Amino acid sequence: MTFFDFHHHQLTKHSGIYNLHLNQTPPDGCYSAGIHPALSEGITELQFEWLSEVTQLSRCLAIGECGLDGLSKIEDEVQEKIFKWQIELANERNKPLIIHCVRRFSQLLHFKKMAKVPMVIHGYNKRKSIGVELQKHDFYLSFGKSVLQNVNLQEFVKDFPCEKLFLETDDSDIDLQLIYQKVADLKNIKIENLIKQIEENLKIFNIPL
Repeated sequence: MTFFDFHHHQLTKHSGIYNLHLNQTPPDGCYSAGIHPALSEGITELQFEWLSEVTQLSRCLAIGECGLDGLSKIEDEVQEKIFKWQIELANERNKPLIIHCVRRFSQLLHFKKMAKVPMVIHGYNKRKSIGVELQKHDFYLSFGKSVLQNVNLQEFVKDFPCEKLFLETDDSDIDLQLIYQKVADLKNIKIENLIKQIEENLKIFNIPL
């Protein structure tokens, strides 16, 4: 069985989407590229050019991670400017956005209206009420290691539609199969069926497996 890792930072991993670091040379495998909100201050024209170039390649499957971070010391106005530019780039490239969002979910709904492509919030681990609101606005959610222990998150995942779901390791070294198995158990489905559904979800994004 192949467990697709929607968002990870392990360069040697072959199944999934590697999160390219700013100014990094793209790997041979699939990746996403973007400007993290915590790095959005002092972005130069050269870095814009870098992002524009690496997102043209077919191996680049998504723009991101990008978004808004309420814990960052960078002013909201600066974060929003860089985020908006990346949304426009994603629209131009016709590639989905992988979103990093911390304490800015209400503002995120405004930016969703600008996007002509799907938005996937990676590493979702917030309360159910936020998740339900995001679901209403057609966001996809990717869940990581928090689903293994966070009981409240487990209750939300149990009812969250498989058609809008992805799974990831992010920057942890946890076995992705444990996350797949936990979600399959929560939903009372076979892990093979969960894998198949996530493969279907990836097809919506034109992501090759």
